[in-house]
Amino acid sequence: MQQDSLFSNENSLQEQKVGQVTCLGKTFDNDQVRREYFLALLAEKLKDPEFRKIEGFPIGSDENILNLSDPPFYTACPNPWIEDIVAEWESKSLFREEKYHREPFVADVSEGKQEPIYNAHSYHTKVPHKAIMRYFLHYTEPGDIVLDGFSGSGMAGVAAQMCASQEEIRKLGYIVDTQDGSVSSDGVVFSHVGARKCILNDLSPSANNIAFGSNSPIDVTRLHKIANSILSSAKEKYSWMFKTNDPETGNTVDVKYYVWSEVLQCSSCSNDVVFSDNALSEDYSKVSDNFQCKHCGVTLNKKDLIPVYEKYIDQYSKKMLERPKRVMTLVCFSRKRRNIIKKPDEHDLNIINEVMKLSESIYFPSNEIPDMQMMRVGRMKPSKISQINHFYYDKIRIILSYLWQEANSIDDFGIREALCYWLDSHFVNLSLRNRFRPGVSFPYNPMAGVFYVPMMSSEANPFIAYENKLERILTAFNSIEKCKDNFVISCGSASNLKIRNNTIDYIFTDPPFGENIYYSDLNFFIEAWRGVFTNVEKEAIIDRVKGKDLITYINIMCDSFKEYFRVLKPGKWITVEFSNTQSSVWNGIQTALSNAGFIVAGVSILDKITNTFQAVNTTTAVKQDLVISAYKPNSDFEQRFKAELNTPDGVWDFIFTHLNYLPVTKQQNGTLVYISERDPRILYDQLVAYYVRSGHPVPMSSIEFQTSIEQRLVIQDGMVFLPEQSAEYARKKILAKELIQASLFVKDEATAISWLTQLLKRKPSVFSDVNPLFMQQLGGWSKNEIVLDLRELLTQNFLCYDGQDEVPDQIHSYLSSNWKELRNLPKNDPALIAKAKDRWYLPDPNKASDLERLREKSLLKEFEEYRDTKKKLKVFRIEAVRAGFKMLWERQEYPALIAVADKLPNSILEEDPVLLMYFDQAVTLSQVDTDNEW
Repeated sequence: MQQDSLFSNENSLQEQKVGQVTCLGKTFDNDQVRREYFLALLAEKLKDPEFRKIEGFPIGSDENILNLSDPPFYTACPNPWIEDIVAEWESKSLFREEKYHREPFVADVSEGKQEPIYNAHSYHTKVPHKAIMRYFLHYTEPGDIVLDGFSGSGMAGVAAQMCASQEEIRKLGYIVDTQDGSVSSDGVVFSHVGARKCILNDLSPSANNIAFGSNSPIDVTRLHKIANSILSSAKEKYSWMFKTNDPETGNTVDVKYYVWSEVLQCSSCSNDVVFSDNALSEDYSKVSDNFQCKHCGVTLNKKDLIPVYEKYIDQYSKKMLERPKRVMTLVCFSRKRRNIIKKPDEHDLNIINEVMKLSESIYFPSNEIPDMQMMRVGRMKPSKISQINHFYYDKIRIILSYLWQEANSIDDFGIREALCYWLDSHFVNLSLRNRFRPGVSFPYNPMAGVFYVPMMSSEANPFIAYENKLERILTAFNSIEKCKDNFVISCGSASNLKIRNNTIDYIFTDPPFGENIYYSDLNFFIEAWRGVFTNVEKEAIIDRVKGKDLITYINIMCDSFKEYFRVLKPGKWITVEFSNTQSSVWNGIQTALSNAGFIVAGVSILDKITNTFQAVNTTTAVKQDLVISAYKPNSDFEQRFKAELNTPDGVWDFIFTHLNYLPVTKQQNGTLVYISERDPRILYDQLVAYYVRSGHPVPMSSIEFQTSIEQRLVIQDGMVFLPEQSAEYARKKILAKELIQASLFVKDEATAISWLTQLLKRKPSVFSDVNPLFMQQLGGWSKNEIVLDLRELLTQNFLCYDGQDEVPDQIHSYLSSNWKELRNLPKNDPALIAKAKDRWYLPDPNKASDLERLREKSLLKEFEEYRDTKKKLKVFRIEAVRAGFKMLWERQEYPALIAVADKLPNSILEEDPVLLMYFDQAVTLSQVDTDNEW
């Protein structure tokens, strides 16, 4: 490893010297001149029709894209300078590792969300930068190039820059040597202090804009001064809108928030019912679902109430529209640091009338909201909202309009964007989406991840909101040393990154989770202010409104992972964070990752500590995210594999190479944890997947593999190790408290066989002992899987000692270990034979091979019945389908395989990774055949 200087200033892309800046080899008088120069180049680029055809190119005018951009570091479109910047980074990298090797980072990570920079600006999903720092430090060294193609709010960029902070690294619990900058854990040096270079890419212009704000350096003192000046000016003009009279003191005080309630109609007497007046308790602490109508006394449920609408002319569209009738019902202010709630008085109601006169001539985004999933949920249909301006009360519209125009009048691009970052951080909180939640002191309570307009909304004081937010943003900006040299931002699809092959040192990515979050829908709310919108064509999502199903989602993710595979250096790692309870989506992500060429080496947990609304309130929500660690095979192995693929040498070269990438141990609280990736069956599955996706049959059966692996490698506690790894495992096992074995959940034939194997390996047993234990395991059996009789499972996969020959070794060993009177007896002893008779046990390799062939013959016979039937298959034997798919794939009968797949329930194909693998390959290869014929 070569190292120039850990703490010297790097020769940066942009060097400030008496006003001058140097960027990509050119020197400019100042930063503004630099931006104008590159803006002119970008303006020319935007005129090229081919440039706008790049996948994921956002929807917006040239003017709006240019206004958002700070080239070459950040463009609100695909960034044409990424390769130039990467070339500069590569030429000035401080570290050169002679031989790169890392085990997967398998420690479960737990990091909270309370850091200033994390909370400076909200986004729908975020990974705490401290969590990402752990991965960056583990897999990379200073100057290495990291990538996040689904970068969202840019926390990966923050993490990359924070790796230069000794203090932040120490907060992670690591030891930092101040002399050489080395970072160690448990006495082992594994990394060094220094910024990593980060490429951030996202489909959403608003996400990239937040990322730029979080990562870009700013003159905090100047920002503070200008922001205060704008806010003071706005208060001078409009603070009267949020003033009320304290009925006890008679003083004029600031309103903290107003509460507005929908007016509904009683289903009994048809009179108007103000929801909060009837449903809210007298002390304003809780809302009742059932309450009495104050007009007729009938007990009502809020679900039974009929909305009351009023007509109005929208000032922007000039159309006659309807909206729910709402009235101001409560006013909250502070007295001696206590929140006081009162009914609105005449002064408060007069303010509403005065505001209505002012609101008719202001600028405000009024984009019509297209049909989208978010407009079909969260009470959006009865809200009658159809334009962005409909989300705001008049007072808020007037004040936000003024603040936004003042911020955008600032010439300094950096300050202007920081001001907009500050302002749009509250656009959701200040809208009708802000719920009034009785008993909750926090003033901003929109429902996360969804458009939701409540029956009672809180119109918060924007001056208080922005004063407090400014302090938090300034604290956040002061907490991190930021430099434009350390990042580059591009807006486009992760499936077309415009980066050279084999360039990236490490990828950390947090992709969309199926249909958990509708990112483009939610981002429309903010993007309307900037006039640049997400191009949803390549959005990776399951979305019925956009016509995107699970297969579409998996295909887009596969395209993105293939692009990741292309740009990642051989032998390097990708970390995929994922959160979804649907096994079909989880399997789809893993299938897409494998189809791209990556090999999975481990799955661990990332706990963000503070749960989202969905995680707190939904029983099926994932409270901890899963993290997949996968690697791109190195070039040497791939060359060897091509020469060895039809021989056993190819099998063992793959296994030996793969074992080198797996963790030797994994611990939880000092206890060793079983590593499933080292299970012989999982290793064989990985082997099969690699051969299938390479388009070649596996030159070794499962039984041959299981037999040979015991001869070639070391197996401890059910896990396979290389000899040198075995010694390390043995040492660490001595120091550990215990080993937690993997638990098996029986859901189908394959897991039932695994469960029986575990049981009989430990204790050869008679049928009457096995049967009650087996029956207890059947509660989770798949509804589409035929429930096999235990005798059939035993007969097809195991052997039963009939008492005719000598007692088999396995039974003999078990009996002599557990019964004193049976010890040291010959295998033909009558007492031993009597005790051993009718016990089921694991077959030896030779007999196992015969059993396997008989079982496969039986499975394929059953599969032929599935091929012949004209009906859809509802209940069937999944192992038979797997065997049949394997046979058809090896025979290259792809249309036949696809035809059987069409008979299966979609859920089975989506949730079974083996079936999905063969089906996906069959579809791909059948398309190749069609193309060749054409």
